Amino acid sequence: MDVPKLQRRLAAFAAARHWEQYHTPKNLVAALSVEASELVEIFQWLTPEESGRVMDDADTAHRVKDEVADVLAYLLQLCEVLGIDALAALDAKIDRNERRFPAPEGP
Repeated sequence: MDVPKLQRRLAAFAAARHWEQYHTPKNLVAALSVEASELVEIFQWLTPEESGRVMDDADTAHRVKDEVADVLAYLLQLCEVLGIDALAALDAKIDRNERRFPAPEGP
């Protein structure tokens, strides 16, 4: 599965329901924020140790996966609407960060 294929599936899903009119950049960013907040909510009151074991509980793991999927879906839809190649944007950002924050040299 690749990113463009997923974006086509998301677009077809929305089109079949006549939701395209709602998929404006503003609305998609708002939905992305809401879904990211729902992911945060799962971890909100966990200790660092508990958060590291969150995938050990089947019910919690299912919730985490669903929220990650929601965040990714809205991000991919936003990229599609704005004409952003998400992987190219990430690659370019990593390049910039490597220049901004060089790894320390030596042991």
